[in-house]
Amino acid sequence: MTKDQKVVAIQEIKDLLQDAKVVYVADLDGLNAAKSSDFRRQAFKQNIKVKVVKNTLLQKAMEQIDGVDFSEMFQTFKGNSALMVADTANAPAKLIKDFRKKEEKPALKSAFVQETFYVGDNNLDALVSIKSREEMIGEIIGLLQSPIQRVVSALQNKSETVETAAEEAAPAVEETPAAEAPEAPAAESTDETPAAE
Repeated sequence: MTKDQKVVAIQEIKDLLQDAKVVYVADLDGLNAAKSSDFRRQAFKQNIKVKVVKNTLLQKAMEQIDGVDFSEMFQTFKGNSALMVADTANAPAKLIKDFRKKEEKPALKSAFVQETFYVGDNNLDALVSIKSREEMIGEIIGLLQSPIQRVVSALQNKSETVETAAEEAAPAVEETPAAEAPEAPAAESTDETPAAE
């Protein structure tokens, strides 16, 4: 690889990492071309970018990223490395775990998720159980909606009860004026009596 090719490769990696909140480095060594292609296809479907990289170039690219010190991950950059970048925190971990139901690899080398570093394959289960931002927002919305739905439901039931009561009372109201009609003039006459005196 020429110096210019290395510069281009480092820039490509930097472009992938810039503003990335979810970064995994995995070991795909041992997957044949068909299995590797299948892994990439599944990653693509889940909006996970996968790029096989040279460890030295990955490290140089990470050193040039502002705002994040990736140095905790550098110790894991040995052998075959695949960079995985995603928007959902646990998506790459779930993909790796699902793929390993049939294969020994990929293995997790390290990850940077939600501003925390995870080093070693033993962290895979912890990463799988991390809730994504969307899942957390969904849960919060669900919790917030629950009391609101109860209030709306109670108000709807109350308004239906009031309407039902009004409908039941309406015929009685119609009958009442007719029954009281004879009494109304008597009330008027009592009013007029003091005026006459």
